[in-house]
Amino acid sequence: MPTRPSAFGPTMHNPGPYHTGGGGGGAGGHAHNIHGHLFQQQQAERFQAAHFHGQSQLAAQAQAQAQAQAQAAQQQQAARQEQAAKAAAVAAAQQQAQQQHAAQLAQQQHHHNRQQGDLMQQRPAQGAGQLMGGMSNAAQVANAQAAAAAAAAVAAAAAVEEQCIVNVWQGNLETEIAKLRDLVETYKYISMDTEFPGIVARPMGTFKNKADYHYQTLRCNVDMLKIIQLGITVADEDGNMPEVCTWQFNFKFSLSDDMYAQDSIELLTKSGIDFPRHAEQGIDVFKFGELLISSGLVLIDDVKWISFHSGYDFGYLVKIMMCKPLPSEELEFRQFLNKFFPSLYDIKFLMKSCKGLKGGLQDIADELQIPRIGPQHQAGSDSMLTGHIFFAIKRQFFNGKIDDEKYLGQVWGLNGLGMTNGIGGGVIYNSGGSTDSKDKKDNTPTTPTETSPSTNGGPSTPAPQQLNGQGPSTPSYTPGPGGGSNSFYGKMSGI
Repeated sequence: MPTRPSAFGPTMHNPGPYHTGGGGGGAGGHAHNIHGHLFQQQQAERFQAAHFHGQSQLAAQAQAQAQAQAQAAQQQQAARQEQAAKAAAVAAAQQQAQQQHAAQLAQQQHHHNRQQGDLMQQRPAQGAGQLMGGMSNAAQVANAQAAAAAAAAVAAAAAVEEQCIVNVWQGNLETEIAKLRDLVETYKYISMDTEFPGIVARPMGTFKNKADYHYQTLRCNVDMLKIIQLGITVADEDGNMPEVCTWQFNFKFSLSDDMYAQDSIELLTKSGIDFPRHAEQGIDVFKFGELLISSGLVLIDDVKWISFHSGYDFGYLVKIMMCKPLPSEELEFRQFLNKFFPSLYDIKFLMKSCKGLKGGLQDIADELQIPRIGPQHQAGSDSMLTGHIFFAIKRQFFNGKIDDEKYLGQVWGLNGLGMTNGIGGGVIYNSGGSTDSKDKKDNTPTTPTETSPSTNGGPSTPAPQQLNGQGPSTPSYTPGPGGGSNSFYGKMSGI
């Protein structure tokens, strides 16, 4: 029992038995301290284990990321080496064919000289007919050998082209766009080229300057005509391209129903464009425009488009994505152009700062010794060559760094200075032959030399008209190379 010495003193407790908790706590308090210490030790061990596990996971993730980056770098290096090997193989095959042909010609000449000497010594009385017969047989053999060597070179080039360039028709459009959507995450440089059916009309009127005249020419032709091909080639910022790097989009086009310039169609036919297949299996342009807008290739600042003399190229693409005729004013067109293609280069504009470079796309490729893969005047081959030329110029003339403030967004073919006054009103249709050019991209329309007074003092190109597909919905003339009740156009200018 507790005792109290005095009424105002503390109560005194008698010591209780062991483990009963009396007498100020005893062993119970000690046991509580032991359990608390063990709990803290266990918590510390758990924390250390969790920390170690987290560190291990981070280390594993870092190692996996490093391995993935190394593997990606190895794959890119392998792709670069393979691409270079393919280009070298094409160049080597062509060079070998040329060397073989030259050697065969020399051997043929030597054989002719020797045969002629033998015949003159052994049979001086024989007629010239037998002598020429022997020479003819030798020439036939040499020509056959040269033809075989050339065919082998062509076959080798075709094999490389088939590996690099994908032909896209209506049937595989969505599949190939999906592939491009994935690739553009890594390959953010897109070189492009188009093939279109020439120039069929030129505007007449009074224009602000040459740039305005060129735009009005572009507008009336792009609104009237259809695109035939679009070539797209992808690369990274160093110019490295994947093994399959080029897509050639083949659009619906009918020689029976659609307008064209005869010279242009003849040139494209010689280049291997299959117009019957375009009519049957060609891509619907509006379906393509819908997929292009959502592809990640346009409307993004980080994706840079590369072109060569590209006013018409971008004109067709802007019209496709707008789904309507081009704006009547160049300023509004440029607003759409900058929206769809916020980052673009035009090699023709870059060439102003490249001393010694001039001419068309193939001229520059020859000057820089860049081999072509695929046939000239097909959009896929031209787009790939455009990409190779851009990165070669970037390295050789710009030390690997192009001033974007100066060159980005400039489009050759829409830039002009000076006035073009007093050109008569209306639209005229080109009824003459093609203009002289080494390359289709150097054939931007020029200002006509003939003049007549304007009735209103302003541009008088036709206003945007309703389109059926990409051409006028109710034309007053016959589609194709000529015909109709009037002679607005017959044979048209080439590209």
